[in-house]
Amino acid sequence: MTLLSEMSFASDDLTGKAAEHLAKLISFDTVSRNPNRPLIDHMADYLGDLGARITILPDETGAKANLVAAFGPKDTAGVVWSGHTDVVPAEEPEWQSNPFVAEIRDGKLYGRGACDMKGFAACAMAVAPQLAAAKLSRPVYLCFSYDEEVGCLGAPAIAEYLKQLPVPPEFAIIGEPSMMKLITGQKGKIAMRAHVTGTAGHSSFAPEHVNAIEFASKAVERISERGKRYELEGPFDQDFTVAHATMLVTMVQGGVATNVTPDSCEFTFELRSISGMEPEQDMKSLLEDITCDIVRPMEEKIPGTGIRFEQIFSYPAMGEARNTTGFNRYAHLMPAWGGKVSYGSEGGVFEQIGGIPSVIVGPGSIEQAHKPNEFVDLEQLGECLRFLGKVVEFLSEPTP
Repeated sequence: MTLLSEMSFASDDLTGKAAEHLAKLISFDTVSRNPNRPLIDHMADYLGDLGARITILPDETGAKANLVAAFGPKDTAGVVWSGHTDVVPAEEPEWQSNPFVAEIRDGKLYGRGACDMKGFAACAMAVAPQLAAAKLSRPVYLCFSYDEEVGCLGAPAIAEYLKQLPVPPEFAIIGEPSMMKLITGQKGKIAMRAHVTGTAGHSSFAPEHVNAIEFASKAVERISERGKRYELEGPFDQDFTVAHATMLVTMVQGGVATNVTPDSCEFTFELRSISGMEPEQDMKSLLEDITCDIVRPMEEKIPGTGIRFEQIFSYPAMGEARNTTGFNRYAHLMPAWGGKVSYGSEGGVFEQIGGIPSVIVGPGSIEQAHKPNEFVDLEQLGECLRFLGKVVEFLSEPTP
């Protein structure tokens, strides 16, 4: 076990510099419930000192913010390097070290966010001096957001900002962990919560009441049926490990005692969609069916009962970028293709809101994300650094 503070690296060891940046980023507890502004200010100071044009996009509280750091000219279409700064909680007892103090063990750097996805941010910071020193033919935008883990809440403001530039970017690289493979598709998600209101009473008089759990289960069955329909009828995209949309209930809570008819129940459910679908319309259709067939009988039996739905968050799917001008400009630099992924990213936000075709390329494995003892291999950081370095080298040369 080696603490990063106890290590020293050669002055020309770029992987070591990335590890040092990553250790600092991990030390900021940016679990989504917490502010991320100290981390954003740290990155802004570092990149600004190198000469980047710094734009900070705060939320309404000022405690959270997005960062856009631009290198290179303003009058031509550039490329985005994108990542999020928030992480999931690290409260599992299985952690073998402090999740917010980076450690290196057997060639792996451990800490919350090591792969998801402060590792990519650290690589961008390590390569930033090269960006600053190069005479870039096109701009590079380093974009880092807040609250991706709870619904891609910060990224829309970045996408809107980039869209309004005199010459918007033409391409985005999202640094989510992909083992440095090229990922060309990502599912979208709509997360929903249902509040079911019934009436309470002694369970021996159950027929006189509206059982919230019973009617919730009817709605759950409809959601399950809709998920099964996607599985059987598609649409399909065989590049995904799960080739179709999915819909399922994820949490249920209700009832107070074994002898009381429950007057309330709450459950959450999600739709994960693939590009080309109309997920909002699909969700609207489902809720209309539930309202007609399940909610109305509740209301007819006892007024005031029913089901209220709320959207927790949503983000769009990321579509195919390989037939776009932006992708084709950098295609020869891209690593081997790794398919499409079912986990979420901000790629769909950049595509749908900003009009910026996007792909995912980043260090580390998604298998390590959201788990205790999260890590990224130092070799993966090195591979990411070489990839970003190739982009800088390419943009330092005259291009058509």
